[in-house]
Amino acid sequence: MTITLVGMPGSGKTTVGRQLARRLMLPFFDSDHVIEERLGCSIRDYFAHQGEAAFRDLEQQVLAELANGPEAVLATGGGAVLREANRACLRAAGPVLYLRSSPEELYRRLRHDTSRPLLQVADPLAKLRELYEQRDPLYQQAAHFRIETGRPTVPRLVNMILMQLELDGGPAGAA
Repeated sequence: MTITLVGMPGSGKTTVGRQLARRLMLPFFDSDHVIEERLGCSIRDYFAHQGEAAFRDLEQQVLAELANGPEAVLATGGGAVLREANRACLRAAGPVLYLRSSPEELYRRLRHDTSRPLLQVADPLAKLRELYEQRDPLYQQAAHFRIETGRPTVPRLVNMILMQLELDGGPAGAA
C-alpha cells in the first residue's frame, strides 16, 4: 500500500510526507526528486528543453512505478493529477490525501522560491489562483481525504493525517 500526498506546489507534500513516513517507519519518495535523479537535470531544465508533454509522460511512468512498488509514502508533483491515468493509479494503490491550501497561503509560502517553473511569471499569485481553479477539482477527484493545511505545524498535520488514516482502518500512528 502506498500513502500518496497530492496538492498544489508549496502545499507541504514533501515536508509532511517525510515526517509521515518517519512516523510510520516507511520509505519516503518524492516523485519530482525521483524524476530529476533519472533525468540527471532539473525538472525546470527538462521542461524548458523537452516541453510539458514529455515531462508528463515521464511523470506518469514514475508515478506508476512508485505507486505499485513497496509500501511507502509518496509525495507527488503539483501537476500529477492532470492525467486521469495518474489519478486512477494513485487511488488504486492506497489512500490519497489532498493537502489543500488557498492560493493566497501558497503565495505567502512560495513568493521567494525561484525553483518552480510554473511560478516564474509576472504575477505569481494570479498564476496560483489559475492553477488552483484548474487543479482543485482534480485533487478532490484523486483524493480519499482532504486535509486543510492552513497554518498548522508540520507535526500537527502529520497527526491529523494519522488520525484520518486510523479512522479509515489504515495505518495506526507509529511511535
